[in-house]
Amino acid sequence: MIRKIKNVFMLGTPKTTYIFQVLPSGHLEHLYYGVSLGDFSEKTDEELLQDAKCLEEKRAFPAGNMISYDQEHMDLTLEDLRLEMSSLGKGDIREPFLEITHADGSVTSDFLFDEARITDEKPEFHTLPGSLFGSREGLEQKCTENFCGERYSHLILTLKDASYDLRLELHYYVFEDCDVITRSSRLVNDSDEAVVLNRLMSMQLDFEDSGYIMSTFHGAWAREMYRSDVPVVSGKIVNSSNAGSSSNRSNPFVMLHREDTTESSGLCYGLNLIYSGNHYEAAEVNSFGKTRFVSGINPQNFSFILSPGDEFEAPEAVMTCSDEGYTGMSLSMHHFVREHISRGVWKHKARPVLLNSWEASYFKINESRLLRLAKAGRDVGIELFVMDDGWFGERNGDDCSLGDWDVNRSKLPGGLKQISEKMEELGLRFGIWVEPEMISRRSRLYEAHPDWAMQIPGKPHSEGRNQMILDLANPEVVDYLTAKMSEVFSSGKISYVKWDMNRIMSDVYSPALPPERQGETAHRYICGFYRLAKALTEKFPEILFEGCAAGGCRFDLGALCYFPQIWASDDTDPVMRTRIQQGYSYGYPASVMTAHVSASPNHQTLRETPLDTRFNVAAFGTLGYELNLNDLGKKELDEIRKQIALYKEWREVFQFGDFYRGRFDNIVEWTVVSADRKRGVGMMFQKLTEANHPFEMYRARGLNEGSRYHFYNIAKRHDIRDFGDLINTAAPVHVRQGSVLQNMIARFVTMPGEQEEIETNGAVLMKAGVKLQGAYCGTGYNENTRYFADFNSRMYFMEEEKTSR
Repeated sequence: MIRKIKNVFMLGTPKTTYIFQVLPSGHLEHLYYGVSLGDFSEKTDEELLQDAKCLEEKRAFPAGNMISYDQEHMDLTLEDLRLEMSSLGKGDIREPFLEITHADGSVTSDFLFDEARITDEKPEFHTLPGSLFGSREGLEQKCTENFCGERYSHLILTLKDASYDLRLELHYYVFEDCDVITRSSRLVNDSDEAVVLNRLMSMQLDFEDSGYIMSTFHGAWAREMYRSDVPVVSGKIVNSSNAGSSSNRSNPFVMLHREDTTESSGLCYGLNLIYSGNHYEAAEVNSFGKTRFVSGINPQNFSFILSPGDEFEAPEAVMTCSDEGYTGMSLSMHHFVREHISRGVWKHKARPVLLNSWEASYFKINESRLLRLAKAGRDVGIELFVMDDGWFGERNGDDCSLGDWDVNRSKLPGGLKQISEKMEELGLRFGIWVEPEMISRRSRLYEAHPDWAMQIPGKPHSEGRNQMILDLANPEVVDYLTAKMSEVFSSGKISYVKWDMNRIMSDVYSPALPPERQGETAHRYICGFYRLAKALTEKFPEILFEGCAAGGCRFDLGALCYFPQIWASDDTDPVMRTRIQQGYSYGYPASVMTAHVSASPNHQTLRETPLDTRFNVAAFGTLGYELNLNDLGKKELDEIRKQIALYKEWREVFQFGDFYRGRFDNIVEWTVVSADRKRGVGMMFQKLTEANHPFEMYRARGLNEGSRYHFYNIAKRHDIRDFGDLINTAAPVHVRQGSVLQNMIARFVTMPGEQEEIETNGAVLMKAGVKLQGAYCGTGYNENTRYFADFNSRMYFMEEEKTSR
């Protein structure tokens, strides 16, 4: 809901309030963004103006050597004013919202309020993706449940520069159903001279105080989304990417929260950006203890020439706030992504369980080998088979053929058509891997179009993974890729496409742009990527597209506008994945995060982990498998068959339920609960075993306190070889470890696993927790003992009883 009362603007959702006002000088003073101050639709205009008066900062005289805005407003010092946007030159020396170099060389800007419009429409961006309001009927219904009064969701403010013919639009979008407000900006050159735009942020938040903790999510290949907490008490904290993508180094999602915030209590802001390129988030504390946060395109190595009549639109930024801790914030973000970022056929559609060929075969693929692997997958319940890298050109390694998207007929004699039809005959859907944005020097495409590669003409080029990047800043390249990928996707019964991008940018240069416009290259590349992705996803709406960029190098809201799911990391080790998936969970729902069960020892860490733990962790996402099923024995195949059947039974809960984090130390605790709170799944994972520590408990979250639930696990039997030499304490003859005798005994003798089964109400499960069967402590073992070694885990299931009150 949006209300305007004279010079005051109020934006509200059920749990948040956002207020600012226009000062007599024309500047926009930010007054408040935080937890709800009440339903302002029921207040009178006079009451709301009094509320705003209470929130505004009182000024009388400029302090010390601060700059007064002008002679008419001597008390107005922009350096210490909370603003909706800021610029250089008039005394505000903090992080600017906007930086422009004018035709006369000046960098001073002075944007003042001109007019405001309120509407219920959200037009598409011209060059970028954005969030969706959804159907007006659905929105009105949801709004009516929470508020009464006028229903408007889009506020447009127009500001004009006091000295130059430039126009700045600030857009605010209110999503009442998920307590999210988004912002974006647009600069229009109404003058008759060109200007150079050096920075245009998407959003700015000025807080009256400091001492927030800024949580950012950093990493590298195979260890994405590690959370880092830094107090913001003075100076500036920056989270940014200059890799050409949102990057696995620093994700654009950040949190600002109080020091005492926990999972379930305390103030927490969640902030993200709908953009896949170089991003920038900064929190700065000024000399007076105020904190400014800005988010948008990274200004480093960025400039954009705006000729007369040109405009530039900044990406959309996402904000939410909760006083119910990280979980309250996360649930709002998850709902926003599922309802207003995801789109198309697969928005709410259950995702198939897939088998990917990569770690089973790498580049060594052919039709017969793939079909053998697919048959093994079909027999354990796989629904979709994915042929990864190696099917095109002369692709037998990573040093050639990117760009040559023609089938290697020696590997696939009948092309994509034949193998996809054979997969269909097996009862499987078929998918392929592509990397459209990349090109190899050793390729026919590079020989024909070396000028299509992103490189500085005549200068040495630094490559990554033996490949270069196609210049998507060049519209001709985007048109070619649209046509070529359309040809590929039409050449067989393709149900799924894994869209990869395996390197970051270097020597950033577009041969298609003149020298003075090279600062536009990285952004124009991202706009070209969006144009390509939009064209192909609209042309092939039934295909399930999965984004990938060396794992999580482009895991962001911009990519999710086209790809319903993204490969979270190339690291499939469940120990590492608990930290990676935990990091993603703060800002992204499980439905957009893919996770695979792979071989042990793991291909990235060489760590050995139990098969059930690999499944238990991967199930908290969109599940797949990535190992050679033909190398597994009957016991492992039977276990996988049961895993897939279980996942299918609980798939809607895993993929679209609400996700809750519990403990995260030596014990990792997750819970996912269906929207109606009738079904839930918990997971408890242990990193390392501690001797003589029998007690453990599981505490659920997200259930109905008054409902009664059937709580249980699925008991399993344990391989006797896991107990090592202890077998000799009971065996009538000595059994040597690793011997033929031990292996023979293990075929017929297994050890029982513990069974948990109770009926209780949600309050007990959440507030007190379930005390589990005691763990093995070296003094005895029976069917009531919990075998819980290093890297072991358990799943617990909760189903509401029909007699619940």
